[in-house]
Amino acid sequence: MGLTLTEKILRNHIVEGEPVKGSEIGIRIDQTLTQDATGTMAYLEFEAMGVPRVKTEKSVAYIDHNTLQSGFENADDHRFIGSVCKKHGIYFSRPGNGICHQVHLERFGIPGKTLIGSDSHTPTGGGIGMIAIGAGGMDVAVAMGGGTYYITYPKIVKVELSGKLSPWVAAKDVILEVLRIMSVKGGVGKVIEYCGEGVKTLSVPERATITNMGAELGATTSIFPSDETTREFLKAQGREQDYTELKADDDAEYDEIIKIDLSELEPMAACPHSPDNVKKISELAGMKIDQVCIGSCTNSSLLDMLKVAYILDGKTVDPGVSLAIAPGSKQVLNMIAENGALGKMIDAGARILESACGPCIGMGQSPNSGGISLRTFNRNFEGRSGTKDGQIYLVSPEVAAVSALAGVMTDPRTLGDMPEFTLPEVFTINDNMVVPPIEADRMDEVEVLRGPNIKPFPVSEPLLDTIDAKCGLKVGDNITTDHIMPAGAKILPLRSNIPKISEYCFAVCDEEFPKRALELKRSIVVGGSNYGQGSSREHAALAPLYLGVKAVLVKSFARIHMANLINAGIIPMTFANEADYDRIDQMDDLLIENVRAQIESSDRLKIKDVTKDFEFEAKIDLSERQRKMLLAGGLLNYTKNNA
Repeated sequence: MGLTLTEKILRNHIVEGEPVKGSEIGIRIDQTLTQDATGTMAYLEFEAMGVPRVKTEKSVAYIDHNTLQSGFENADDHRFIGSVCKKHGIYFSRPGNGICHQVHLERFGIPGKTLIGSDSHTPTGGGIGMIAIGAGGMDVAVAMGGGTYYITYPKIVKVELSGKLSPWVAAKDVILEVLRIMSVKGGVGKVIEYCGEGVKTLSVPERATITNMGAELGATTSIFPSDETTREFLKAQGREQDYTELKADDDAEYDEIIKIDLSELEPMAACPHSPDNVKKISELAGMKIDQVCIGSCTNSSLLDMLKVAYILDGKTVDPGVSLAIAPGSKQVLNMIAENGALGKMIDAGARILESACGPCIGMGQSPNSGGISLRTFNRNFEGRSGTKDGQIYLVSPEVAAVSALAGVMTDPRTLGDMPEFTLPEVFTINDNMVVPPIEADRMDEVEVLRGPNIKPFPVSEPLLDTIDAKCGLKVGDNITTDHIMPAGAKILPLRSNIPKISEYCFAVCDEEFPKRALELKRSIVVGGSNYGQGSSREHAALAPLYLGVKAVLVKSFARIHMANLINAGIIPMTFANEADYDRIDQMDDLLIENVRAQIESSDRLKIKDVTKDFEFEAKIDLSERQRKMLLAGGLLNYTKNNA
């Protein structure tokens, strides 16, 4: 039996465990990336490990999230990250150089390599044939120190593409179709591998759009083969030497197969407030809109910008619409400035933003109250835009641009014939905004610069033997990390200050939770299905840790968040009988006795609801390593104990 592409790369990197589906494996990590919203904490954790220089082939720190400098906090964090990079062997992508995933695809990603990043959209690298996985900052710090990264050996889903996209139908529509089929939790424990003749019709930027939004499936990652199209892209980036042909064996076996005929797709949108709430644009056409935002790590490539400029050329944005455009990297911005595309956007009335994440994470450009905003982004969770009642639709750049002109949701196929958009044979290459680290023998020359907003990593103690705590909060299904630890221009600058940022923990669900949790001193959070979906932000575990949350009891977890809870020393539990969820109320007293012994020896925990006087069981799906981590009080303690 042949191997899938995923299996080939994983097996080449396994250092612990066996390639058995559902079992834990440890893999060697070749590259890491961080961004500034998660990077400060990741580098504080790296420092705490006492490793002088990173041990990966390449580690890159990007500044792309907290670029709105309305106070000293973000600038201080950027200065801190830059000094850590210089000292410890990390490449530093300065503010203005672009969004981490776009730049990494252009300048650093290599087919067949493993990459983990402290951002959930790291799977963008799957567009050139990498195993690229989003992870918590602490996992990234351990990998930078030469440590092993652990995942569950995944099931592999084959998405077989045939045909070719029709004019004005986009790669965004491909991933929206996959989301429609699989849902936001359908990819948990799986890698999505794209195959078939249709793959050849998709450029690398189009493939990267699809793998980027694979994060919304809850998948471990997504991947395309590395083929002649990949080689041409890398050659145009001056990196042909990084090319390797990679593909699945013809007789490879998959756990699941989804077939999509690209020629049958039509423009679509993910409607509020979930990426899998997908409808056809033909069903939504004519709906008045207030705002359009084009960019993000999903759709900010040169190819996307060229299409947008073509649609806007010689026209004017509807007076009732605000159009904002953010090119994904300095390279893209340079090239559209040189070829005239930027001028066409400006002439049409677009507001040009810097090459950064911006509106995607609520960093500016929040829509008006109740406003309908079309965005080429990857997430439309409630409140994520910065406007609590904003109605966010996720669409392709083609839909976004033509709708901005019309003032209403518009099917781009009304534009008629579509010209052929092609990537250049040579990209403009200027890496002057990437600062390399200094030589190891000069490390001692570098002073790490810390600002007053940078607070120490919160201390986690070894696991208690008895947890006697109230249910401090009860929430429903599909709670995202944006619910747990919101983003936005007001809160993101506090990412390096856990005590301060914890004041906003669960504010979207219950503004009183932070105060109540501190008063309780110990508490347990109860939730529904797919708890913790969305971002990789470990702050959604670190803030609850600071507030005294000892365990989270839910119907099911999203992968990255569950790993982050374990890293923080918080017990992730799932109901053995989901009906017990309905029996527990907020502020019930919950008692777990002999916790350490139960975690050491069992896959179940016995819990008593003291308030209602009934007992029930929770499942703990943990590897032996994860059990030891919880007993130690989290990954940092575990790493120190085993150094």
